[in-house]
Amino acid sequence: MTSAPPPRSSLAVFVSAVLRQPSLIGAVVPSSPALAARLASVVPGQGEPLVVELGAGTGAVSGAIESRLGGRGRYLAIELEEDLAMHVQAAHPKIEVVNANAADLDKVLADRGVGEPGMVDAVVSGLPWVLIPEQVQRQIIGHVADGIGQTGVFTTFAYVHALGMVGARKFRILLESVFDEVLLTRVVWRNVPPAITYVCRRPKT
Repeated sequence: MTSAPPPRSSLAVFVSAVLRQPSLIGAVVPSSPALAARLASVVPGQGEPLVVELGAGTGAVSGAIESRLGGRGRYLAIELEEDLAMHVQAAHPKIEVVNANAADLDKVLADRGVGEPGMVDAVVSGLPWVLIPEQVQRQIIGHVADGIGQTGVFTTFAYVHALGMVGARKFRILLESVFDEVLLTRVVWRNVPPAITYVCRRPKT
């Protein structure tokens, strides 16, 4: 009887995903603990919240969200790359990991009984927005806005060195066109590359 191979590290899984589908992976390395903690900070610290993560990757942010929840509420993590989704599910068995496209967020939620507007308390995104076509960006953000309604919160991040680029500027304009409040946090220097996060609330009617 042969023993099962040891689980691969998150970095090994990440590198493998980049080599297979570089057009889907926007990061240089997985998010640092400092950036993960910043993103997870929007998750309610009490109650039984419903949290959705878009682009779980290797689970760097997933662990921070899971720690923040401390077993409370419900946590759905959506990841398009199958190998990454399997890795996150194995590393975090209590998370509901869905191997799906974030553009289908409305269907993912509806299939799991949470399709009514405003049912999601927090959406945390690690998606590589600059690699996603503008039309698809609008589709995803529209589903996010419907999901969080007037009481939830959406957060995502951008690399500091890219903020002046056309794609990043257009994405910020998109956020400001959809949400009444779009806050930029201070720079997370302990990340490669350094990053800021957007915190968005109250979709415009």
